[in-house]
Amino acid sequence: MILEMKNVLKQYDNFRLNCSLTVNAGCVTGFIGQNGAGKSTTFKSILDLVHIDGGEITVFDKPHTALTNRDKQDIAVVLADSGFSGFLTISRIIPVMAAMYDKFQKENFLKQCEHFGLPLNKQIKDFSTGMRAKLKVLIALSHEARLLILDEPTAGLDVVARDEILEMLREYMEQEDRAILISSHISTDLEGLCDDIYFIHEGEIILHEDTDVLLSDYASLKVDEAQYKKLDKTYLISSLKESYGYRCLTDQKQFYLENYPDVIVEKGCIDDIIMLKVKGEKI
Repeated sequence: MILEMKNVLKQYDNFRLNCSLTVNAGCVTGFIGQNGAGKSTTFKSILDLVHIDGGEITVFDKPHTALTNRDKQDIAVVLADSGFSGFLTISRIIPVMAAMYDKFQKENFLKQCEHFGLPLNKQIKDFSTGMRAKLKVLIALSHEARLLILDEPTAGLDVVARDEILEMLREYMEQEDRAILISSHISTDLEGLCDDIYFIHEGEIILHEDTDVLLSDYASLKVDEAQYKKLDKTYLISSLKESYGYRCLTDQKQFYLENYPDVIVEKGCIDDIIMLKVKGEKI
């Protein structure tokens, strides 16, 4: 096990985090939720950037507060609100990385910067949003870390650059002792990358499922008023009133396909699941 959070509590004036999750070696774990749901607080708790009020966090089978400097070299981080000073250039970042990380891969890092068109002697503040996003990911991948913690790493990238970054993450995961915890508002990125997904809402995990199960067993049903009244609701998770009737979330798609041939059954996707979990009425 690479990372585990057990009943981690963090209380602010108007927000309370209560989170448990596990990231296993060899797995890419997705972490999704609306803005303000608690994703950033969770990441900062793992990294000991905020002091938790209760619970346990272990990284590499050690309490997260007991990690040595060598242990921390095995963690790579991309956070939306952090990074190197905008007044630095890539050329000036390289010696810093070499001093910080024993396994910094300078030649490969330079090769990737060239591939993505990142100028070595231009100040980062003059980079486009997409260029800054690429640089953050390349830095995270440059020192052979065992755990990547990535907060919206593909934000600001066009579809081609996103695909290239995702392919780099897949290549990174070819070694079995590695793991990724990643958040993204681009659901298709997570569907094609993640082994399992946690959904956080208002500071609590309200869904955890293997990605394959989400995409194969979950579905949204579209029914009119008459169909809804006759529908067996045993396997419904939530329902949302719509102009035509109801939209319902289920994790037993096959049951409704076999027993309700007149009902519209749409394949589950992360965006639909989020919307129906948040806005729908629990059944």
